[in-house]
Amino acid sequence: MRIAAASALLLCFALGASTSVPEQGPLAEDKIPAAIRDAVAASDRPDADKALDAGRKPAQVLAFFGVAPGMKAADLFAGGGYTTELLARIVGPNGKVWSQEPVFPPERKQIEDAWESRLKRPALANVVPVHKAFSDPDFLPMPPGTLDVVVMNMNYHDLVLQGGDMDKVNGAVWKALRSGGVYGIVDHSAAQGGSLIESLNLHRIDETALTRQVEKAGFQLAAASSVLRNPADTRDWNTSPGKAADKRGTSDRFVLRFVKP
Repeated sequence: MRIAAASALLLCFALGASTSVPEQGPLAEDKIPAAIRDAVAASDRPDADKALDAGRKPAQVLAFFGVAPGMKAADLFAGGGYTTELLARIVGPNGKVWSQEPVFPPERKQIEDAWESRLKRPALANVVPVHKAFSDPDFLPMPPGTLDVVVMNMNYHDLVLQGGDMDKVNGAVWKALRSGGVYGIVDHSAAQGGSLIESLNLHRIDETALTRQVEKAGFQLAAASSVLRNPADTRDWNTSPGKAADKRGTSDRFVLRFVKP
């Protein structure tokens, strides 16, 4: 299954040129909307989340994706719900967030448990939980053209590694977004010139291959941000928290904003 998924992405890599855009630098603090600054700075956010902020720079990333009050958003592959909570706080009571959690194997059930526990917090009252596998045709259970923004934070590579049908996943995102809606993806950079399957096993992915695959669904790469770049990253170590906990938050990551025309 993993080899098939890697082969599909490699084939996509070979299909034509992708859009190339210059990377934007970090936003000045006063250019980050107050709703985003307030969400990140909220005193009742979990301490464990705050500990991740320095490495993830959520205010920069979510401002780059254009998340704003009143929006309808989705967090794909929500994991423990770090991004879900920030989206919920930013869009506020007039917005809504669909938090999609795949069905994990028993040995990783603690991730689902953490997500379910988080959803009970008052700050997430505007969240709709979606506990469905990506193979489920209804993993984004909203009417077409509903969403303003969809975020996948450092998990696209996991889906490919697990043999996910990314044409169907990206097609479902396309269908769920309104015209002009944003598909924001953050992921760990793979070493240039390396084997795709080796990169996936390090929980990394080739940025160009990913871009071509998303563009294949009809999206346009509108912008890229350098905010999570780290030139010192050798890109030869496993980014999974269980494998490199001491390096968490230090990988070189690309931040891409795709738009549905």
